[in-house]
Amino acid sequence: MSDVVIKFEDVSKQYRLGVVGTGTLSHDLNRFFAKIAGKEDPTKKVGVSNKLNVRDGDYVWALRDINFSLNDGEVLGVVGKNGAGKSTLLKLLSRVTAPTTGEIKVKGRIASLLEVGTGFHPELTGKENIYLNGAILGMTKREIKSKFDEIVEFSGVSKYVDTPVKRYSSGMYVRLAFAVAAHLEPEILIVDEVLAVGDAEFQKKAIGKMQSVSKSGRTVLFVSHNLTAVEQLCTKGILLQNGTLKMEGPIHDITSAYKKASVNENELKRSGTRHVEIRNYQMLNSLGQAIEEVFLGDNFYVDASFAAREAADYTDFTLDIRNDANEFIGHVTNADDLFEIKNLAKDELRRVRVEVKDMSFAPGTYYISLWLGNKYGTFDYIENCIRFTIKQGDQFIRRPFPFDKRAKTVLRSNWKEI
Repeated sequence: MSDVVIKFEDVSKQYRLGVVGTGTLSHDLNRFFAKIAGKEDPTKKVGVSNKLNVRDGDYVWALRDINFSLNDGEVLGVVGKNGAGKSTLLKLLSRVTAPTTGEIKVKGRIASLLEVGTGFHPELTGKENIYLNGAILGMTKREIKSKFDEIVEFSGVSKYVDTPVKRYSSGMYVRLAFAVAAHLEPEILIVDEVLAVGDAEFQKKAIGKMQSVSKSGRTVLFVSHNLTAVEQLCTKGILLQNGTLKMEGPIHDITSAYKKASVNENELKRSGTRHVEIRNYQMLNSLGQAIEEVFLGDNFYVDASFAAREAADYTDFTLDIRNDANEFIGHVTNADDLFEIKNLAKDELRRVRVEVKDMSFAPGTYYISLWLGNKYGTFDYIENCIRFTIKQGDQFIRRPFPFDKRAKTVLRSNWKEI
């Protein structure tokens, strides 16, 4: 019988919004006297947010009454939208922060990879950081040395192992950080989304490594918006929603429930005047067959028909693409390709086909929103109405790192009326 290595018992985490320590006694006293006098806090760092309706002193529960256990050798996928509590759960498990209520029982050493370069000192070299991270994990120098060559080879940074990591690219950072975490033999390995910044070849290697880690009897927790990777790697899963544990079970049951919930929510998100209205839409392959998945580097097509309920001089048509975290990734529009949709008569039905070329996003789940409108306003907008998955395939494509705000994804398309 497998041993329980992780157990959450009625775990909750509460954060206080609005009240932040000022860092100095004089400022704290100023805050105290202002509060007594009924005046505004002169040192306030987090103010009223109209969007969130946050008031000074409010509390928010990031997690509430979480109960689950994990045995050795199991691979747990943690699934949920942004804000569901995934990162908070991992931070609690990694002891970055403490639970407000409840108890977390852990048996064994934990290696956490919660963000790029976790635990790295920027002034130290790659070699020095390998030994530093190993020491943090409780490894002896001899143990680290025995794994050193394997770590460097896996990460692919052998030429730069004596260079301070502050000079590493984001890709080099994450490759070395993952290699250290996975090879120094922790009993529990925690990975949070960081594989999204690696190239396609490295992602494949990393997933293979995590599979071998679990087969050796160690436990893995994996958080990712890439449902394909989650289904490929994990044996069981939990679905978090608004800080609560919505569901626990076999991983395919969890991802299916998550996809279904996303579709149900998206069905309601439609806006616009409907002067020109989208009637039908479909994602197709080159053979004209309806599809829900494409391979990295492939082309795909979207057919859409729309009717003019009122005459319109012209309309633009745009496909916005977002990832599973609802982050904007890229778009294509007829205007970029100098394709015009104009002189729409009342009750006229039009149909267009757009070919999206060389899909170069990271493998994972994506959503397409459809927009019709012109400079006078929005005719019709259906949010996240087409869901599709990108799979790895055999192609290798270089692309910008998603977390680099300067990176710009350029999509190529071809439009025609059918």
